[in-house]
Amino acid sequence: MPTEAPATMEIETVPLQPKSESNSLPPKPKFEPLKAHEMSDGRVQFRKVSVPPHRYSPLKKYWMDIYTPIYEQMKIDIRMNLKARKVELKTRPDTPDISNLQKCADFVQAFMLGFDVADAIALLRLDELYVESFEIKDVKTLRGEHLSRAIGRLSGKGGKTKFAIENATKTRIVIADTKIHILGSFANIKIARDSLCSLILGSPAGKVYSKLRQVTARLAERF
Repeated sequence: MPTEAPATMEIETVPLQPKSESNSLPPKPKFEPLKAHEMSDGRVQFRKVSVPPHRYSPLKKYWMDIYTPIYEQMKIDIRMNLKARKVELKTRPDTPDISNLQKCADFVQAFMLGFDVADAIALLRLDELYVESFEIKDVKTLRGEHLSRAIGRLSGKGGKTKFAIENATKTRIVIADTKIHILGSFANIKIARDSLCSLILGSPAGKVYSKLRQVTARLAERF
């Protein structure tokens, strides 16, 4: 009886065809970085800062000190609208960063609150700076002579207490009647605010100084 040969499976090899140029992936597109005015779909962005009556004279005196860094370095247009009593800021086509507009608005606002130009200009150069405002009545309800004495405790004789807190905490403080404004970094504002609140609540200056020394020594160790 004849034996049948086992069936073998034939595999037909098809030679691979080289990929044509048309099937290859196109090169990655290279886009230029968007400019500030292109990020907002070409819309011009505005900020307006109100000018309180008592800041007209200082604004007039220091106008060029405010105008020069905003216009030349931050590339933001600025003008004073006398009719509306506001400082108006707007972006330009060559503004390098859209966040410059808000930085300039914060700088002008800090000047309106009573900070010196030399101190407020730090808001343009550093990112981690803030302005915090609060009133004496937010801490304790005081009236008449009690309120006057609290304001006197905050300033000290010839502003000595205020300067001591500023130097110890690396902040700047403005006491405008019952309103208090603090310019500085987040951690430093907290230390300065705690010291001012202690003074408002009636702590003697000596006790606040000693507590400040402890806190600043601890901060110095940390960094």
